[in-house]
Amino acid sequence: MGEGHGMKRMKDPRHTLLLVDDETTNLQVLRHTLQSDYRLLFAKDGQTALDLVRSDRPDLILLDIMMPGLSGYEVCKALKQDPCTTAIPVIFVTALSEAANERQGLDLGAVDYISKPFNPHIVQARVRTHLSLVQAREVRETRLQIVQCLSTAAEFKDNETGLHVIRMSHYARILALAVGYSERAADDLLHAAPMHDVGKIGIPDAILRKPGRLTEEEWMIMRQHTVIGARIIGNHPSGLLRMAATIALNHHEKWDGSGYPNALAGEAIPHMARIVALVDVFDALTSGRPYKPAWSVEEAQALIRCESGKHFDPELATAFMDHIPDILRIREHWADAGENADAPARGNSHSSDAGA
Repeated sequence: MGEGHGMKRMKDPRHTLLLVDDETTNLQVLRHTLQSDYRLLFAKDGQTALDLVRSDRPDLILLDIMMPGLSGYEVCKALKQDPCTTAIPVIFVTALSEAANERQGLDLGAVDYISKPFNPHIVQARVRTHLSLVQAREVRETRLQIVQCLSTAAEFKDNETGLHVIRMSHYARILALAVGYSERAADDLLHAAPMHDVGKIGIPDAILRKPGRLTEEEWMIMRQHTVIGARIIGNHPSGLLRMAATIALNHHEKWDGSGYPNALAGEAIPHMARIVALVDVFDALTSGRPYKPAWSVEEAQALIRCESGKHFDPELATAFMDHIPDILRIREHWADAGENADAPARGNSHSSDAGA
């Protein structure tokens, strides 16, 4: 019962709702309630609903439970099992009111319940709320894609591999959870950490790819990648990009104040940047590169202990050591091809702190 799906979708910028109910009267009530604000599709049974979802991808579904053939529960279960439709919010519309019925629907993945008979204001408010959540998720996903694209761009400029940023980002998440970050905040750090060296895009290749040690003048230029990175990401009031900019600017600051670009010390260094500083150095040391062999894990641990209270936040250094088994599982899973991780240390990176 759709209405010219492809062409209509192109011409009508409004959100699309799929209304599913075997009672025509109920569909008419919902139509009068919602038609002025949304593009509407209609289905009177579960199979038709599934066909419409797959052909037209509505933004939200209002779904009756008690229908002939497939029940609303079965339709919802099918939608949530399909990766292509699992993110579409489903609101059950039903005369059933017992708590067990609501619990069953929510366990299947529905986001809300609306009881019959309909209150138009409640229907409109619930639809607006859940569509706004969809938009917020889409904005977050778009920002995440931007972060990932810029991180990839930085990799093309550097000697590091894509696996380096994957490993250190997962190390950062482990360490964040260990010191009390929420799951959401730790996930944000996981996604922001790959942006830490995006400023290297602005560093000349002759310096960035130099196989030997840098001169002092070259080091002055190299250290600007922190400032350049923060400028590339930009100034954001909150969220993932603000975190990424903060990390890019501050991940070479040191606990004792001897880092760059602003010689911050101790608690003045943003906590997320302290986490990235530690995990970035650990992965840089334990990874082989054209200009240096890999250090052993034991050697890298010894350096972190030695630098606790100097380069690294002592609390984070301790927490990192306590979670070495988790770190090593990530390291093994995302190992560079052909890398001998336990080769003895010989020489060093052209960076003075191994994570530049």
